[in-house]
Amino acid sequence: MNAWRITAPASSANLGPGFDSIGLALSKYLTIDVTLADEWSFHHQSPVLVGLPSGKKHLIYQVAKLAADRYDVTLPACKVVLYSDIPLARGLGSSAAAIAAGIELVNTVCGLSLTMQEKLLLGTEIEGHPDNICASLLGGMVIGNYHASAEEKLHLIQVPSINLDVVVSIPAYELKTEDARKVLPENIAYGDAIAGSAIANVLIAALMQGDFETAGKMMESDLYHEPYRTQLIPELLDVKAFAKENGAYGSAISGAGPTILTFAAKGHGQSLAEAIRAAFPACQVNFLTIDTKGTHVEVFATNERFS
Repeated sequence: MNAWRITAPASSANLGPGFDSIGLALSKYLTIDVTLADEWSFHHQSPVLVGLPSGKKHLIYQVAKLAADRYDVTLPACKVVLYSDIPLARGLGSSAAAIAAGIELVNTVCGLSLTMQEKLLLGTEIEGHPDNICASLLGGMVIGNYHASAEEKLHLIQVPSINLDVVVSIPAYELKTEDARKVLPENIAYGDAIAGSAIANVLIAALMQGDFETAGKMMESDLYHEPYRTQLIPELLDVKAFAKENGAYGSAISGAGPTILTFAAKGHGQSLAEAIRAAFPACQVNFLTIDTKGTHVEVFATNERFS
């Protein structure tokens, strides 16, 4: 009999004007060790996971069961041991990583042999937007468009890597996505929508050309969500200004926040993280890399130790 280790990376979404569209996989991880069992159980081994359900209310089970039902297979009971350094409700894709892990669990345990496109579409349907989940599944940066009622629902472009360093400044408090969405307007003016789209277009073009100075300016020019969410993140403006003064290209809210993601020149991320950490001791500040592997599975015999 086999045992499986499934690893899914954290992710940052939006990158300023890329609202619900641009995602970036980051080097924080959810890892689950899976073995077949007589009943479902979840065992949380990391402090960030304390308080999550231990049975069938767990998000990973719910995703796996949904996928099993969709593909008409029987989902066997599993013992799942979880490790994670992705903080919950901080805008770093903790739920997307769990969804990616749940999809890969059912795919592996039930031998579904899902294509990547099938995994991406299923994950996006569950999440409602492609940025976090597709970055977590694929790795690198993704730019996606999802329209639930269209014949071809998901269009996605992956950029395997970007030649940038990433720093995340993580406040000590949670900010749930539903609360961050409540402050957004139902509509914006037509002219603002055109301007916001143009900013996002230039952001992507600049990233593709390696013009990171321009990309940083576009990151900080969003019209879709940051102007409304700034009030929810007291550190945001100060961290953005400090990072820019210390050589950063630009900063933006990571996902719904409150984490602040900063782009720096390759080789300068570590020193920038140290400077931000000293200036903002209430935040957890990490220098991260862009994950390029996405969600992946290792197979062990049950008499082997996970390592």
